[in-house]
Amino acid sequence: MVVELVAAGLSGGALYVLAAARVVRQYERGLVFRLGRLRPTVRGPGFTMIVPGVDRLQKVNMQVVTMPVPAQEGITRDNVTVRVDAVVYFKVVHPADAIIQVEDYRFAVSQMAQTSLRSIIGKSELDDLLSNREKLNQGLELMIDSPAVEWGVTVDRVEIKDVSLPETMKRSMARQAEATRDRRARVINADAELEASKKLSEAAKQMSDQPAALQLRLLQTVAAVATEKNSTLVLPFPVELLRFLEGAREGTGARAGRAPLPAEGAARLSEPEPDPLSEPGPLSDAPPEPCPLSEPGPLSGTDRPTSVDDSGCLNKPGDLDKADQLAGTGEAAGERRPESGG
Repeated sequence: MVVELVAAGLSGGALYVLAAARVVRQYERGLVFRLGRLRPTVRGPGFTMIVPGVDRLQKVNMQVVTMPVPAQEGITRDNVTVRVDAVVYFKVVHPADAIIQVEDYRFAVSQMAQTSLRSIIGKSELDDLLSNREKLNQGLELMIDSPAVEWGVTVDRVEIKDVSLPETMKRSMARQAEATRDRRARVINADAELEASKKLSEAAKQMSDQPAALQLRLLQTVAAVATEKNSTLVLPFPVELLRFLEGAREGTGARAGRAPLPAEGAARLSEPEPDPLSEPGPLSDAPPEPCPLSEPGPLSGTDRPTSVDDSGCLNKPGDLDKADQLAGTGEAAGERRPESGG
């Protein structure tokens, strides 16, 4: 009888111990609710006992929680539609507040993060979202951490993961970046040309003092071109040589213009060219008639000679008609002479 009672007591005690025994992990903390009332003592990690049927042990995870924030679509301050997603890192620092003050602290932190993210998008510009993320992360962390303190939760950090832009905005930004790179390339090229022109000017001054340097440079250029596998060799012709040849040709022409003419050539040039109309033909051997003597006296405005005939005589205005008549008479005589000779 006694043995049976002892055995029953031992079995009951074992059942009680099994029902009251609890194990709290290292990263957890235990809160005991006795008849619905929170006990002030927070159970630490390890083995602990509760009153079965009266106490209820609730464990709270104290690790850092990584919570992704769903992508939120909003309009920035400069009227650009974007989609931004983020990630929140937080942990529980007061287990009692995390259980009593809020129904589900995870869900509460998630909703607060989404609301704060949309607010940050509306207050920021597109350039800030793309380049100044550290400042936005700090602002977003403050916005989430302020209400979370009452829930026994502290936010370690908040990071904006990705910013999705419309395709039209992406193309516009790509053109802008290309134009910026092109401008920089042009500026760098212009600076290089300026510096190269200065160096070439100094080299030209140095080569002008030493003409042999220019020839050496020409030979180096020819050697550099000849090293490649080219079937045609372009040999530059010095401009100075062209100028020398041109100056020599001009000097020769000037000397030839100042040279004395030979005697025979001078005699030929001094002789007047015969006029075919005044030459005596084979049928007319008579000498030319002498110029008629003009009447002596002062020359008036009407008596001044105004023309020279073929024989070199000066004609007055009244003699022009006579000269024409004589010319007609001579032509008629020339036409009749062959008939008389026949």
